[in-house]
Amino acid sequence: MRKAESMEKIAHQVKTCTRCPLSKGRKNAVPGEGSVKAKVVFVGEAPGYWEDLKGLPFVGAAGKVLDGLLTWIGLARESVFITNVVKCRPPENRDPLALEIATCTSLYLDHQIRLIAPKVLVTLGRHSTAYIFWRAGVRRVESIAEFRGEVYDVKFVNLRIAVVPMYHPASVLHNPRYRDGLESDFQLLKKELLKRRII
Repeated sequence: MRKAESMEKIAHQVKTCTRCPLSKGRKNAVPGEGSVKAKVVFVGEAPGYWEDLKGLPFVGAAGKVLDGLLTWIGLARESVFITNVVKCRPPENRDPLALEIATCTSLYLDHQIRLIAPKVLVTLGRHSTAYIFWRAGVRRVESIAEFRGEVYDVKFVNLRIAVVPMYHPASVLHNPRYRDGLESDFQLLKKELLKRRII
């Protein structure tokens, strides 16, 4: 089966999934969006209000921040793949629970990343960084601040991937002082992509 067909199958499974309680409160599940040939995959935490409404990742205020930063470093949104650790919006945008993360990642996220086989994985925020690093056998993540600012070469789903942990784009909406840090994160990403001749 071709990559696009395989990803469509995963997307259909996500949209019809009832394997955890988040399915009961959603309007739309959000499988992810982008190129199955992407060299870069962005993984956020969970869909928010607008994502739940539209069934697409990062289409609200945080998405506008992400889009602006992608343009800033010369990376087209359609050339990457964007998804989340969990595919349905948690009530009131609370943190996803361990059961929800375990269910969604084992059923969907791991398969998406294995299928795309990106060179670079960008983890947006603590939850996505914690999950990827846990699966890769890296030490426990208590705070994104202690991991961002570096590129990590890890083994994830039997792939060697460069992981670039970042502040979540939503962080700058709640606290503008994170803007400089997030821009610094994207500059680091640009440097890594130039080194790998991805941009």
